Amino acid sequence: MKKSTAIFLSSTVLTLTACNMTVDENNRQSQQPVSTPVPSIPVIAIEEEFSDSDSEIKQQSEPVLLAPLVKKEVARMVTDQVKIKAVTAMVSGMSIASNDSYRIARESVIREKYAHYEDNGIKVVRESPVSTFSIDVDTGAYSNVRRVINSGSLPVKDMVRAEEMINYFSYDTKPLQTDAPFAVFTEVGPTPWNEGSHLMRVSVKASAIPKAEMKANNLVFLIDVSGSMQSPNKLGLLKKSLKLLTRQLDKNDKVSIVVYAGASGMVLEPVAGNEQMKIEQALQKLQAGGSTNGASGIRLAYQAAKQAFIEGGNNRVILATDGDFNVGTVDHNALLDLIEEKRKQGVFLTTLGFGQGNYNDHLMEQIADHGNGNYAYIDNLMEAKKVLVDEIGSTLETVAKDVKIQVEFNPAVVSEYRLVGYENRQLAREDFNNDKVDAGEIGAGHSVMALYEISLNGEKKAIEPLRYAQDTAYSRIDQGLAGEIAHVRLRYKPVNSDKSILSSFPVELKSMKKQLVNTSEDYRFASAVAAYAQKLRGGKHLDDYGYQQIEKLAGEARGKDSHGLRSNFLQMVGLTRSLDSATVN
Repeated sequence: MKKSTAIFLSSTVLTLTACNMTVDENNRQSQQPVSTPVPSIPVIAIEEEFSDSDSEIKQQSEPVLLAPLVKKEVARMVTDQVKIKAVTAMVSGMSIASNDSYRIARESVIREKYAHYEDNGIKVVRESPVSTFSIDVDTGAYSNVRRVINSGSLPVKDMVRAEEMINYFSYDTKPLQTDAPFAVFTEVGPTPWNEGSHLMRVSVKASAIPKAEMKANNLVFLIDVSGSMQSPNKLGLLKKSLKLLTRQLDKNDKVSIVVYAGASGMVLEPVAGNEQMKIEQALQKLQAGGSTNGASGIRLAYQAAKQAFIEGGNNRVILATDGDFNVGTVDHNALLDLIEEKRKQGVFLTTLGFGQGNYNDHLMEQIADHGNGNYAYIDNLMEAKKVLVDEIGSTLETVAKDVKIQVEFNPAVVSEYRLVGYENRQLAREDFNNDKVDAGEIGAGHSVMALYEISLNGEKKAIEPLRYAQDTAYSRIDQGLAGEIAHVRLRYKPVNSDKSILSSFPVELKSMKKQLVNTSEDYRFASAVAAYAQKLRGGKHLDDYGYQQIEKLAGEARGKDSHGLRSNFLQMVGLTRSLDSATVN
């Protein structure tokens, strides 16, 4: 008798289960693996790339069974079967059964694409007093993270963008006196996760526009019907989602449908928005198959938008896909240049993401950003209703473009600061006044919030002061400014103008709330969401603040929750806590 190891490969999920096998050399295939207690071992998530000759392996749906080997041995054995693009050590949830054996949970193999970035660091005000960034109205990260949590796994770090988690929710804003098409509000109070610092909230909220007053829409549905879309949570959910949107349109609107796979084609020439039967029949006939030439489809969609262009209306391409562009234009920069050119001609682009496994989050976000649109991830029909029905104004009706925020902190009051999120939205200081530098758009009814964690002078500092620094430059600050925490500048362009407008206002020290309980419900709820996002990304700034405290803070600040979104967040935090407690660190 001889010990051996059986390997079964799956193209989508790779699970490693510790076991021993006893196999008769004369009858290898007749034996079954026999589980025995083994020490805990790390789960190795391997991202595979199969060639066409591996079709039999790709179709295999059984889990991988391996003897308890160290990572190097696992990688060596699997290399003979697949081309390994990345090997990542991941520790899965582990539970002890009644027979004291260990069962390692299944882990999805990540073949999805996410941009990598490091969290914003702490800045010393005397060295770097100015923070400049573009607003971000995307919400795709939140629903994508929810999809992973609901599947029983914890998201990878780069899935989580704190600003998109925070801005998934709507917040009430008490307006300052500005001439902008939106209200601006600031609030300062204690930091829930750090007793030695404060949070400064900067909120922007655009005015909602009644549906009857919205501009006429010229919408081109650009739909991915490639083979990668062939599953109920991709093309199936996509068709149901777009049907919800079409039922919000009327005779003044226009709808066209363009599809793409290996090639692209026009499925529905422009029709009035109230011809719902024609639109829904065209959607219903769509089937998935073939490769993905997304660039070809985008060009045809822009042609369709130009054909039905509404002067003074909302001309927009809505790209619905998993983002897996695998043929056609491989130079994504050339594709983004095309999208930028078309936005200057008055055709914006919004992206709706679907599915999992091969999802390209990074490209979906980039395309929307360059197209003056917004990016949402649709993980279920309720999310489609939120984006395309409940928030149709903010999704389709842009009220200001190239919105930038610049905050200058007063070194006489603030010693350190850190912006939570917006890592991929940072701008150079000089970009704030440069109208040629692109920034984010805001739609009707949209809420955007930024949170700064700040340390006041006299409070505990995270960074040691420089030995040879000179403070004389700041000793001459006008005493009349000593009561200001910061000065906030906001710059935006009206939709039909290329010249920006500036608004500015101070944040006064006397407005700071000393007790967390005295802050607004929105302040506390947004703080909870920010803490949750940071926790998912490793929580290096949270000290010992955990999911239980986050859940308590959000629960006490739930406030008005007409659509149940905040209640669902509480459920997600609770589920994350259960998943995280089962993870071996």
